[in-house]
Amino acid sequence: MLYGSIPGIAKPISRLVQGTVMVSSGRWDEGARLLDAVFELGCTCFDTAHAYGSGDNERAVGRWIRERGIRDRVVILGKGAHPYDGRNRVAPGDISSDLSESLERFGTDHIDLYLLHRDDPEVPVGEIVDALNEHRAAGRIGAFGGSNWTHGRIEAANEYARSRGLTPFAASSPQFGLAYPCKPVWEGCVTIGGPGNEEAREWYRTNAPEPSPPAPSPYPGAPGQGEGTRVALLPWSSLGAGIFSGRFSRDNVHTFTEYLDRVCAECYGHEENFLRLDRARELAASKGATPAQIALAWLFGQGMNVFALVGCSRAAEFAENAEGFEIGLSAAEMETLEHGGPK
Repeated sequence: MLYGSIPGIAKPISRLVQGTVMVSSGRWDEGARLLDAVFELGCTCFDTAHAYGSGDNERAVGRWIRERGIRDRVVILGKGAHPYDGRNRVAPGDISSDLSESLERFGTDHIDLYLLHRDDPEVPVGEIVDALNEHRAAGRIGAFGGSNWTHGRIEAANEYARSRGLTPFAASSPQFGLAYPCKPVWEGCVTIGGPGNEEAREWYRTNAPEPSPPAPSPYPGAPGQGEGTRVALLPWSSLGAGIFSGRFSRDNVHTFTEYLDRVCAECYGHEENFLRLDRARELAASKGATPAQIALAWLFGQGMNVFALVGCSRAAEFAENAEGFEIGLSAAEMETLEHGGPK
């Protein structure tokens, strides 16, 4: 496992972040076993949200952390300000309400990395930055950022922070990966993948940090990875909601009925992604790897400060994905995966 750091968080952060949406009180034993195994594999960062399971997800993850006695070793990635009942909820009062409820559910006094689950462009960024800085000063959050925020809004927020000597957004979580959605996965979601988003991708490369000493690993013998002080990218659906798993094909993409399978089929099951999958399979065969490992190697070769969010349901899947860090791709291979050859 490789690790990095984000300003405001005094712990090593695994470059592969495990999603916990499948962890609940109703399936506690199964979820706890998965988190135990992933943690033993070196994962230190776990993705949660106020909206997952109507709060039960936060209670279950908090219980796991408390019972294992590992609060000082894990990074809680919490999200709030998700729209409810058709109303955007990114005003300071909404942020404060969600954060207070999340802290109570987790049973902790702070959330290491707090992201606003959505944006509301009608709310001035200054009000949001001021509110988040107040919570940070009070010790309720460490670093903060936005999920499904455009790079333009993040830049505006950080310019406001810089002009007033405040702490800026340290992280951003749009959708990004070798596979990209052909339509919004959910209302208000932002992707930086696919045609038309080159400017956003270049912004994240430009805002990638200068090299710095490797972040220390919490595990003997595990390597760290240098990073720096600017916006960290935590892409969700970094593996296209399962399109690289081998379960989805051109022939069967219209046959899935389960909700999350339909999300993958309807949003990621388009021809351009299948062409990228074909190329990933061909390259994987030549390197003794899997298509998912190749997709992660492509993501980590983008020149951005990446911490990839994955939703592994098995520890073996997490371990396999982590091996994607070790696969180096040439510039030609990167171009071939994305475009079929040099542009």
